[in-house]
Amino acid sequence: MAAYVYTSLKLHIDPEKFYVEALDSNELMIIDRVSYEITLVENKGQIPPSAITRTIFGIMGVVRLIASPYLIVITKVSKVGDVEHHPIWRVEDTQVIPYTRSVDHLNDQQKQANHDYLRMIEEVLRQNGYYFSSTYDLTHTQQRLNNTSAEFLTFPLYERADQRFVWNGHLLREFTSQPELHRFILPVLHGYVVIKQCHVNQRPFKLIVISRRCCYRAGVRYYMRGADFEGHTANYVETEQIMDYEGSRGSFVQTRGSVPLHWSQRPNLKYKPTPIISTALKQQDGFQRHFDSQIVLYGRQIGVNLLDQKGFENKLVRAYEDAVKNSNSDNIRIESFDFHRECRALQWHRLSLLMDRLAEDQAKMGYYLCRSDGSVARLQDAVFRTNCIDCLDRTNVVQSMLARRSLQSQLQEVGILSLGERLEDHNDFEFIYKNLWADNADALAKQYAGTGALKTDYTRTGRRTIPGLLMDGYNSAIRYMKNNFYDGFRQDAIDLFVGNYIVDEAECINKPCPLQQPRSVRYTVLPFFLLIALSMCFICLLIPAGNVDIPSALLDGGGDSDRAQSSGGLESAAVVCAVLGHGQHHHPGYSVL
Repeated sequence: MAAYVYTSLKLHIDPEKFYVEALDSNELMIIDRVSYEITLVENKGQIPPSAITRTIFGIMGVVRLIASPYLIVITKVSKVGDVEHHPIWRVEDTQVIPYTRSVDHLNDQQKQANHDYLRMIEEVLRQNGYYFSSTYDLTHTQQRLNNTSAEFLTFPLYERADQRFVWNGHLLREFTSQPELHRFILPVLHGYVVIKQCHVNQRPFKLIVISRRCCYRAGVRYYMRGADFEGHTANYVETEQIMDYEGSRGSFVQTRGSVPLHWSQRPNLKYKPTPIISTALKQQDGFQRHFDSQIVLYGRQIGVNLLDQKGFENKLVRAYEDAVKNSNSDNIRIESFDFHRECRALQWHRLSLLMDRLAEDQAKMGYYLCRSDGSVARLQDAVFRTNCIDCLDRTNVVQSMLARRSLQSQLQEVGILSLGERLEDHNDFEFIYKNLWADNADALAKQYAGTGALKTDYTRTGRRTIPGLLMDGYNSAIRYMKNNFYDGFRQDAIDLFVGNYIVDEAECINKPCPLQQPRSVRYTVLPFFLLIALSMCFICLLIPAGNVDIPSALLDGGGDSDRAQSSGGLESAAVVCAVLGHGQHHHPGYSVL
């Protein structure tokens, strides 16, 4: 019998203990708030009548801060849909509960540091995009699950989960050392899951997209780039598109991730900081470790490189292509496509050039298809690994196009589409499909860059629009603000959440606390000046005062050479440019952990 996790729970809070009661079992987990001991017993009425009781839907885990450990529980969920009759849930709210009943035992510095650490944990938990299932393994693709033994499916969910995608893995360590607690140990995925009922030619089928963010080298835009020594890359996401029709299931998997070399791009108040490629580290080692693991997991790697082939991005292009050549591997191929140059002046139809160049690779790699009788008709034996500088906006556009082409082939094979029939000719479905992938793009962009994705007007409508360009300009400005003035805190929060930094309870007594590093006043004042300047700029855009060029970086968010004429004030534009160009030698990151 497949293992499952309790999600119908009552948490009873007593001054001395937490009692976690499974409502569909007689098991009771008791957490001692003083000794921190966790025990599993039969429920025989041990819960004190005076305990405060609340309904919870799972335990995210425990994090140890200066004051004490804190229990993190899921207090609100919403159902996304079903995958193979297994319900998938999205986390809507959580609660962080201290073991200690007060912080009076701390000195003032410890109290402040503990408060800041707690804010970090709550910051990560407020981020949308946490999903789980108590009966289905969300961390594995359809093909991987099919390639497992019957015995594997009897293992506890946390044991058989792909640890790359278990975002609360560090928080669960208090429980995983005790195997008897496995029905209380809930692996949580971070990314995006959407499930839609669709119709094509009056035939219903289910379309599912699951994006799994890797918790290794986790972080935010600019603060986390490139690869580490083990080959893990920043903003690595595995995206699986699943088609379910009358018991037959098709799956197409793609990956994205930062250029797998040792490089950085720390924020320095410039609109686009220059990437720095490390010369002190052995680039080929990290590159090789990354692709060795990817080949084992997915097969042959087709790198779709969308970086600019001029300017500062070109240095990364050359280094990436050199590393591919030096690997001398038949299992790695890179296809470079200068997205911004090819599609300049809104010539987005030129993306068909890239699709044509990838057509043969896609035909060879295929997709996974399992018939309703359980027989496997096809296997996917390679993967597209797409990247741009952020692995967001340009990457999202190309991945949605590759996924559509795969889905079209799958629907033809199961008989929903006839041979030669195109999905683009089914307008109702196209509307659902484009918005589904644009929503996926927005979710991943918010998690990494702090705003929705750029260029989603093309993903949603198939063309670039003036409102879309204006929204890209707005999002680009917001990204600039967040990346330079707030994302250091967010990076520290993620490091704390996933276990890259462990709090020592002796901090602020006989050990230094990294949060006590002084921060320059300029980084407190500059955001307000920038906000005023941007407000002036947008007001002037609405008041005719002569024509002025709007920088293409704001229109496209990625360095495109297109320019547009708009009304505006030269003075406010100058203020904004002065602020954007100021401080190129400073490093205003809050990140201190």
